Amino acid sequence: MSSEKLMAGLRQRMLNRERLCGTFIKTPAYEIVEIMAHSGIDFICLDAEHAPFDRARLDACLAMARALGLPALVRVPSGSRDDILKVLDSGATGIVVPHVDSVEKARDIAAWARFGHGGRGYAGSTRWAGFTTRKMPELLQQSVEETIVIAQIEEPEGVELCNEIAAVDGIDGLFTGPADLAVCMGVTDLSDPLVIDATRKASKAAEQHGSCCMTFVPNTDAIDDLIKLGLTMFFVSSEHGFMLAGARAVVKQFHGA
Repeated sequence: MSSEKLMAGLRQRMLNRERLCGTFIKTPAYEIVEIMAHSGIDFICLDAEHAPFDRARLDACLAMARALGLPALVRVPSGSRDDILKVLDSGATGIVVPHVDSVEKARDIAAWARFGHGGRGYAGSTRWAGFTTRKMPELLQQSVEETIVIAQIEEPEGVELCNEIAAVDGIDGLFTGPADLAVCMGVTDLSDPLVIDATRKASKAAEQHGSCCMTFVPNTDAIDDLIKLGLTMFFVSSEHGFMLAGARAVVKQFHGA
């Protein structure tokens, strides 16, 4: 199967509400992407919001992901038009945009990620476009089938508007950010009823509008409970978490502690 078909498959699987397992990548190194491609994971998300990715290192990681057919989202630093264009041109399968707390912001990011008047700037010379080897009609269709736009709901304002945000044409999924929700709500437990209620509301909104609801989890312990809330897509830990868990297990076994 071609790289393009593998990339496009993630969006369709999302909208079909398949159970999907991904993870965040925090280390700006293409070798990490190459290793993760051997894991069987459904997707990765390069975390350009909270990790030290510059454009060159994002470009290298996306080149590796695209070459290996591993769907790669990017959590952009902000929902700016510039951030969105750069990562999509470099070959990202889609974007995760933090702090989407208004319908206007949701409309903007949905438009800027796709082609059309006032939308994503067109160039046939990018990696995503195959470096001038593809025709415009084919690329426009590729964008429709492949490009994913995920709005991160992590403030009370976003929770209150999640039904309207999910209804925006071009928003494919809602990502509930449990840590930011907890902080905004004045609690410190990610399983606090306030956070769970916010997640439930976002999940119902996504289902009502034919999209997907997802969240971050540090491990797989709570996934069954979250699936009962209607979530189907999970960002499980990160390569940092995997390395620490593996190293700690070896140390514990070695010292018999």
